[in-house]
Amino acid sequence: MAEKTVEQMREAVEQIRAKMSAAAREAGRDPAAVQLCAACKTRTAATVAASAALPIDVFGENHVQELCANFDAGAYCGKPSHFIGHLQTNKIKKVLGRASLIQSVDSLHLLAAIEKEAAKAALVQDVLLEVNIGAEQSKTGVAPEELWGLLDAAAAQEHIRVKGLMAIPPVNSDDVQNRRYLAQVYQLFVKAGERGYTNVSMETLSMGMSGDFENAIREGATLVRIGTAIYGERDYSKK
Repeated sequence: MAEKTVEQMREAVEQIRAKMSAAAREAGRDPAAVQLCAACKTRTAATVAASAALPIDVFGENHVQELCANFDAGAYCGKPSHFIGHLQTNKIKKVLGRASLIQSVDSLHLLAAIEKEAAKAALVQDVLLEVNIGAEQSKTGVAPEELWGLLDAAAAQEHIRVKGLMAIPPVNSDDVQNRRYLAQVYQLFVKAGERGYTNVSMETLSMGMSGDFENAIREGATLVRIGTAIYGERDYSKK
């Protein structure tokens, strides 16, 4: 499947929005409470800008180079941009001021580095803490039992605000197992919000992608990250 045309993207987003709304209503939730994050990895600035006219709430970038290029080109057309990939500490400076939310804080080391750079830049950076709910070695994120230490440390920082959690559950064709993982992340999200820190507000639960976003919404996601279903298959030969 090649990258989609503007009209195909429009139809795709319309279908995704309809599925998002149906899943939210099924769970007794307000469809407006769930945001659509377009994961635009490998897309050109022109493609991203074309999609910005569609009912997409926020753009998510996996690579710092692409975030910088698209942000500096004005490709997001005023919509928020999030960083959703693995962030190396030597690239934090480039992300600050471009990503309104860093979704992938997964270690004390990264947390401390963001605090240091945010202090230098005299700003407060909003972040999500990433949980590796399936204990997969191929994925980043803290183990559920290690979340509390990371949350405690984050709450002690002056230039960081924790806005919620992010997770990528294991790819699973078993619908029941998929929802079990998603439900476990939601339980952590609720428990984290009950801790009562002044600079921690559990507003965003980022989970669900092209293959499982409906289940994620049914289990409490407030933001779903969708790329392929919007844009088509990625062409990595361009990079």
